[in-house]
Amino acid sequence: MAAHSHIEWTDATWNPVTGCTKVSQGCKHCYAERMARRLQAMGSPRYANGFRVTLHDDLLNLPLRWRTPRRVFVNSMSDLFHPEVPPWFIQQVFTTIAEASWHTFQVLTKRPERVVALARDLTWPKNLWLGTSVENRDVLSRILWLQQVPAAVRFLSLEPLLGPITPLPLAGIDWVIVGGESGPGARPMRPEWVIAIRDACNEAKVPFFFKQWGGVQRTRAGRLVDGRTWDEFPVAAEPTVTSV
Repeated sequence: MAAHSHIEWTDATWNPVTGCTKVSQGCKHCYAERMARRLQAMGSPRYANGFRVTLHDDLLNLPLRWRTPRRVFVNSMSDLFHPEVPPWFIQQVFTTIAEASWHTFQVLTKRPERVVALARDLTWPKNLWLGTSVENRDVLSRILWLQQVPAAVRFLSLEPLLGPITPLPLAGIDWVIVGGESGPGARPMRPEWVIAIRDACNEAKVPFFFKQWGGVQRTRAGRLVDGRTWDEFPVAAEPTVTSV
């Protein structure tokens, strides 16, 4: 599974789980689902099940073979906290993250309530960043769940941003990513939504990363906000291990 990523805020992807199910409007044009269907049609054995949740036990130790430190996006093709992923498998992923202490692992979920439910049964490495996706006000409760998670770094992925999110609750949040939807059927993102979030992050001293304006051909729209790129990252925690 890919050791390199074209996602602007990470260096590599690691997919010990593939497949997911849709839970909110942000999932409507899921890029991972499109890619999984394409790979299934091409005969990829990893996607024989299409976009059904599938565990790949043989990939659990993959990051241990990558000796150069990098930021690793965990499950770009799934959600580690999907209800069909058993707790023991999640703990195996966390164990690998702890052992591969020279990397930084970015876990993004639309199910932070399950993270909170399992938190006491997991060991939390400090090189693990935990984030949640929030596309509009309808799912703001995800931020409240995330604020209860004992991760060293908590972050928000406001992508695809489908509406204004103000006021944005930033207490206990260490990083914010914003991006517009891209690909077929992409829904528009208004500049004032982005600027309001950027200004809120600046005021709260929370690093702000702007990924893209999006669109059917996202490269044409670019990544500039007020004439500059915003590629801020949180300060990484020391890679030691704590337990909840």
